[in-house]
Amino acid sequence: MKTKAAVLREVGSPFEIVELDLDPPKAGEVLIRYVAAGLCHSDEHLRQGDIVPRFPVVGGHEGAGIIEEVGPGVTRLKPGDHVICSFLPVCGHCRWCSTGKSNLCDQGATILDGVMTDGTYRFHKDGEDYGGMCMLGTFSEFSVISENSAIKVDDDLPLDVVVLIGCGVPTGWGSAVHAAETEAGDTIAIYGIGGIGINSVQGAALAGARNVVAIDPLANKREMAEKLGATHTCETAEEAQELITELTRGVGADKAIVTVGVVDSAVVTSAFHAIRKGGTVVVTGLADPTKTTIELPGALLTLFEKTIKGSLFGSGDPFHDIPKMVELYQSGDLKLDELITKTYTLDQVNEGYDDLVAGKNIRGVIKYDTAPLSA
Repeated sequence: MKTKAAVLREVGSPFEIVELDLDPPKAGEVLIRYVAAGLCHSDEHLRQGDIVPRFPVVGGHEGAGIIEEVGPGVTRLKPGDHVICSFLPVCGHCRWCSTGKSNLCDQGATILDGVMTDGTYRFHKDGEDYGGMCMLGTFSEFSVISENSAIKVDDDLPLDVVVLIGCGVPTGWGSAVHAAETEAGDTIAIYGIGGIGINSVQGAALAGARNVVAIDPLANKREMAEKLGATHTCETAEEAQELITELTRGVGADKAIVTVGVVDSAVVTSAFHAIRKGGTVVVTGLADPTKTTIELPGALLTLFEKTIKGSLFGSGDPFHDIPKMVELYQSGDLKLDELITKTYTLDQVNEGYDDLVAGKNIRGVIKYDTAPLSA
């Protein structure tokens, strides 16, 4: 079948809208018609070269849609099911899944190459194979994905809203709840209030933090943080350091979470100095993996027993956390509608990323109006 998709061909190039050939689902796979796709910063990392995938690649790794067809052996999903996609597949039986670390599932080893688990591709054009970002390619009207990447949800949920639960929401929320292990009464500092950081704010507030300090240079993002649980906001790391010292009577923040768009040594160092003895810095934001972006005073790491750790998908379990996020949204405890600043068509994907880079959006969403195959 044919599908329209937004494709990246090389570092530095804009997304190109093309028509691709899409193979039918193979064993353990499903054909999905996307209803919505989130504009996450990770795809901008591909465009800017912070992370270099195999090109060409269909962009998009935050998606929600409806199953149109299932391949051989698929029993958990059926045509018509509404699903939220996880950008990390979960096989359920590798070393990491079997020990409670499914966010590190071995099946996710090739997500940047966009190749499926059998080593082949589903998108093609003129004899050339196209990968799908995170084995999803949500910037396409249709895609073929692993059943291990799709979590069934209730049919009455607005897919163009809960689509955010595929990446940004659990990554940010889990960074505060799972990775930072926020406890009631904690002081939490969050550096960078974009699509990830705003959900760290929500997670820290829901976990009972006494002080949630959101740090971002943009006034619109600080304002949103205050609406969704931040007790204090600061424009700079220096201002935050002074405030945290005052709030904690010189002790320091219990935890700091780094969710800036591109992580560098300066922001991690600021977070490191903001935490107390025995405190933790969680680094969730990304940067060029070939560059050294963290440099810290080792003596303080030792003498004050501070911890610095990374977090992928909020250190959670997609098949557990995504349904939990849905329930929190349904109960009104987790805000999603408020996060969506603007919606776009697929043809406007480059405009959406320009807005993201300019700091205009907390979250942008692509909405599809593609007809079902049975229509």
